[in-house]
Amino acid sequence: MISYEQAKPIVMGAIGGAVALAIVGFGWAGWVTGGTAEEMASDRAASAVVGALAPICVAQFQQQSDSDSRLSELNDIRSFQRAAYIEEGGWATMPGSDAGSKDVAKACAEMISELG
Repeated sequence: MISYEQAKPIVMGAIGGAVALAIVGFGWAGWVTGGTAEEMASDRAASAVVGALAPICVAQFQQQSDSDSRLSELNDIRSFQRAAYIEEGGWATMPGSDAGSKDVAKACAEMISELG
C-alpha cells in the first residue's frame, strides 16, 4: 500500500497537470463552455438569416417603380439613418411577415448603397 508521503507528490502532480491542461485548453486551444458555444451558434445562425434575407430586401427595393428616385433619397441620407429608411419603406419586411428586421434593413441598406 502507498503511504500518504508517497501519494502526495502524485496527487499534487495530477492536480497541477489538470490546472495546466485547463489553462492551455481554454486559453490557447479554443475550448469554450457550453453557454459560450450556444451563444456563438446563435450569433452565426442570426448572421446566416440576415445574409439570406438581405438580397430579398434589395430585390424588393429594386422592384419599386420609383426605385431610382428612392436610391437617390437613400444616398442623400446619412449612413446611420439608412437602415431606418429601408425599414420604414417596408423593404426589410419579408413576405408573410408583419414587421421588418433592423439587422436585415442595415445589411440591405449597405448592399443597396454599394449598387448605386
